Amino acid sequence: MRDLDFSGGTAVLTGAASGIGAALAHGLARRGADLVLLDRDADGLSAVVAAIRATHPDRRVETHLVDLADADATDRVAAEIHRAHPRIRLLVNNAGVALGGRFDQVTLDEFLWVIEINFRAVVRLTHALLPALKAEPGAHLVNVSSLFGLIAPAGQAAYSASKFAVRGFTEALRHELVDDGIGVTSVHPGGIRTRIAARARVGSGVPIQEYEAGLRQFEKLLTIDPATAAEAILRGARRRRGRVLIGWSAKLPDLLARIAPAGYGRVLALGMRPPRTPNPGAVPDGAAPDGAAVPGPGRPA
Repeated sequence: MRDLDFSGGTAVLTGAASGIGAALAHGLARRGADLVLLDRDADGLSAVVAAIRATHPDRRVETHLVDLADADATDRVAAEIHRAHPRIRLLVNNAGVALGGRFDQVTLDEFLWVIEINFRAVVRLTHALLPALKAEPGAHLVNVSSLFGLIAPAGQAAYSASKFAVRGFTEALRHELVDDGIGVTSVHPGGIRTRIAARARVGSGVPIQEYEAGLRQFEKLLTIDPATAAEAILRGARRRRGRVLIGWSAKLPDLLARIAPAGYGRVLALGMRPPRTPNPGAVPDGAAPDGAAVPGPGRPA
């Protein structure tokens, strides 16, 4: 499969108002792509669009305000995009949310809110726009999973469930779409400096002291600039790589999980102090906010 050519094609990107998503929008504009940007943050999205139009006035930029937790709204926006863009060269499912707390500290509604945005919206948008990808020779699909789509630490049941689901969905599509000439990339960011942890919902049963302690510990791990992560993602897509791991904070935990698939949790626990403090904010980044981090070695996405 030839390298992906961004120039002159249409790129659809979710979670574009901040973090990795905003950096991806700028990177795609520099590479000559026309943009269809989705987010629920109107002010953030407007700021990204204004900056792109100031530096790349020849780029076409279209925006859609949508809360991906709303299935009907997501379906409507997807149908609008398909009608307006029957051929799409790149779809990047980057949007994502985080929820802090052990499974017994969150409500079922809180858990399913994460699944709806992080996984089901990815499925809905991909299903609706796949015909447009198939209509464009050399198209590509990028789904942002997370470090927590490779490992599943305590306190991240909802987030890890959603990101493991994205990983499995993406890997299956990679095998299914090869004969259609569509490249597929699964992205697993490590400790990216985004706001996903600070903006995370806190489970109804999580004491505020536990949340604050976990957030402080987690934010120390966020060392990678979103622009660096975006460039790694776009390089991987251009080269049609099946998987992109960003930073040693993703690569080392991935290696650990391969070596000790049932025992890596004990190693992760050694990196947590105090050991019994859950890490409610430890969530990757890569989606919308974006990216992720892992307690100890890195951060999820």
